[in-house]
Amino acid sequence: MKDVIKRVAALPPDKQAMLLRQLKQTVNLQTSNSLSAHPPLDKWVVRYRPNEQARLRLFCFPYAGGGASLFRAWLDALPPEVELCGIQLPGRESRLGEPAYTRIVPLVEALAGAIVPYLDRPFAFYGHSMGALVSFELARQLRRTYDKLPVSMYIAAYRAPQLPNPNIKIHHLPEEMFKVVLRADGIPEGILQNQELMQAMLPTLRADLELCDNYEYKEELPLVCPFLIFGGQKDVRVNPADLDLWRVHSSAPYRLSILPGSHFFLHSAQDLLLTAIAQDLEMRLNMLEHTGMADAQTMLA
Repeated sequence: MKDVIKRVAALPPDKQAMLLRQLKQTVNLQTSNSLSAHPPLDKWVVRYRPNEQARLRLFCFPYAGGGASLFRAWLDALPPEVELCGIQLPGRESRLGEPAYTRIVPLVEALAGAIVPYLDRPFAFYGHSMGALVSFELARQLRRTYDKLPVSMYIAAYRAPQLPNPNIKIHHLPEEMFKVVLRADGIPEGILQNQELMQAMLPTLRADLELCDNYEYKEELPLVCPFLIFGGQKDVRVNPADLDLWRVHSSAPYRLSILPGSHFFLHSAQDLLLTAIAQDLEMRLNMLEHTGMADAQTMLA
């Protein structure tokens, strides 16, 4: 959300006004559609460069308030045999007119049904912050419901799910107090004082924070896929000890990497992050070549 708001803040006033008009038009159109029918399955998955010959799909889950477009820039950094798929949650970008989920259980249940048609080949998950939590619970839901698992989990900028939330709940705060928190997180003052923009952007961010604030961890057997965990060296929200405890959720190899930057290091340290992910994906692709697609998900070491 912070990255999106900063891009909006950089626009001149006339461009901001145009964006607001577009947002209102989108909300009016999509709200009427969402009242009459459930969204099509393909609204959940954005395939930037569809590749039916891809040998593996990487699904990417955004942080709170973010949309699938966060990952568009990753296209050319991944192996050509990997198809990049951004997860588009309700309440943002092309789904702005749909209400965002405030609880994780119904979200992952709906998302599992939407994503399963795309799991006709091996796949991996990348989740950042809230997206890490969603991807983890989705992996467990897919195991329970469809007996499917990723070949790799890339978890970034989120404490291990069994840990209590050390932060105060802020999703319910009055708008002015909510703005104080956003201001401390570096949101430009010009955006905070633009009432129309705030009204357009805050509902989804509040819903996402409510989802995280009210998450309740339930113990299950560890997943059998490897975990690559990433953290930011200057992240004041999540420390390395909190990240290291993800290890208990995988019975396969585990690695923790601390990258330069703050909580949103996927922007500031993008090259380092993508290099690590691409190297792991290459290894998974090599395993596919030697073991075949049917055996790949059981050969994760």
